[in-house]
Amino acid sequence: MSRKLYVGNLPFSATEETILSKFAACGTVESVKLITDRDTGRSKGFGFIEMSSEAEARAAIDSLNDTDFNGRSLRVNEAKPQKKRSSGGRGGYGGGGRW
Repeated sequence: MSRKLYVGNLPFSATEETILSKFAACGTVESVKLITDRDTGRSKGFGFIEMSSEAEARAAIDSLNDTDFNGRSLRVNEAKPQKKRSSGGRGGYGGGGRW
């Protein structure tokens, strides 16, 4: 099992510090990354936690999944590897062909 965890259904008021303190009860937290909207800076309601060992990651899943966090039921599970994105298909100047 990986040491990186996905944490979903976070309240929008959650900060990296509040998430860190919640997960620190399960062991050493190496990193916290709260995903935010790049335009508004507002939380998207999910993030990633990296624990220092697989045993601590398992303890976090077992003890925090489906528990209440500021009125929301947390979803905690093993993070899946990021899929490789294909280049192309978006952006650029591929306009409407009016020539």
